[in-house]
Amino acid sequence: MFDVSSVAIEDFDYPLPEEKIAKYPLLQRDKAKLLCFGENGLPKDHLFCELPELLSKDTLLILNDTKVVYARLFFQKESGSTIEIFCLEPIEPCEMQLAFAQKHKCKWKCLVGNNKKWKNGKLSKHAQINNQDITLSVERVEQKEECWIVEFEWNGNKSFAEILQTMGVVPLPPYIKRQAEETDKSEYQTIYADQDGSVAAPTAGLHFSDETFACLKEKGIRYDFVTLHVGAGTFKPVSTKTIGEHSMHTEKVCVSKETIADLISYCDKKIVCVGTTSVRTIESLYWHGVRLLNSDGAYKDMDVKQWEPYQKEVCVSRSEALKAILQSMEQSNREELQGQTSIIIAPSYRYRITDGMVTNFHQPKSTLLLLVDAMIGNKWKKAYAHALENDYRFLSYGDACLFFKEEKS
Repeated sequence: MFDVSSVAIEDFDYPLPEEKIAKYPLLQRDKAKLLCFGENGLPKDHLFCELPELLSKDTLLILNDTKVVYARLFFQKESGSTIEIFCLEPIEPCEMQLAFAQKHKCKWKCLVGNNKKWKNGKLSKHAQINNQDITLSVERVEQKEECWIVEFEWNGNKSFAEILQTMGVVPLPPYIKRQAEETDKSEYQTIYADQDGSVAAPTAGLHFSDETFACLKEKGIRYDFVTLHVGAGTFKPVSTKTIGEHSMHTEKVCVSKETIADLISYCDKKIVCVGTTSVRTIESLYWHGVRLLNSDGAYKDMDVKQWEPYQKEVCVSRSEALKAILQSMEQSNREELQGQTSIIIAPSYRYRITDGMVTNFHQPKSTLLLLVDAMIGNKWKKAYAHALENDYRFLSYGDACLFFKEEKS
């Protein structure tokens, strides 16, 4: 059996000149380039607006409807130093929607920029929200490895979501080397974003326009939504020599019973995920279903571990796994499956539910590139070389690909 833990990250490097990284989005979302492979196995150039024509009518598209929150807060000290608080995940309360609904106080796990300049005590900043003067104060509670537990307190009757909406800044990825601008509030957000919780956009979805959805409907192609709240770990490079030493980040997931039922109805058709976050969500569903089949079947929150798919050979169909989830939800009268996943999809992984994916071009030496390799093998090198030679735009605000999985023996 192939030892996935021995995969060397050096094998997933490629030269990415700074000028190839898109600093701004296109004016028209769906006019981005879309690369796919033709019948001759060679890269083929399209526009994203052609996506409906490239998909068969028996396709179910899965999109991530998470919404980017303005998770970066800047506080000015009296000395003139600027302290950045980057909210990663809620601690008290720990449930995402409850945390955003809090008034007066909450605690979050945060990254603190320029931390050495913050000796002690509280920091504050002021703003007007709907003609109400609001003062937001922050205080470090305890350190957790490279992060801090930070307590937020504020006056008035505004929710923490409203506080971030007014006082926060769009958390652009670190490789977009510029300050966030007012236009990023709409551009760094999918048009179908609905569930607050991400510190990074599911960027493959940024290319969708109202016209794209209209064309999908006209062709009879269905689409459904899942929610995976993207964490800052998505930008964490693999710093170890092999992926077996890399610790994968954990992200919160929510999938409706209706979506699971639709997935079951498309088990003998095509299921295509938009973005790596949708891929990780859908593949995690399979392993959650396998776990239910090997237990008493009672409802449990999903909690898929990093190496779970590689521990033993499993011969469960995607239909059986999904039906196990649906049955457990019906028995417990649940409308949504909640949970988390830290699954890593890497070379040798066999896709269980996902037949294809729409995705952007990813950073060298990233886990997202490993995920692409698991789907199309070394063809990613041919695709990326073609993109570099033909003026494709890379990373979050860049162009897209449409890949279908290669069957593994």
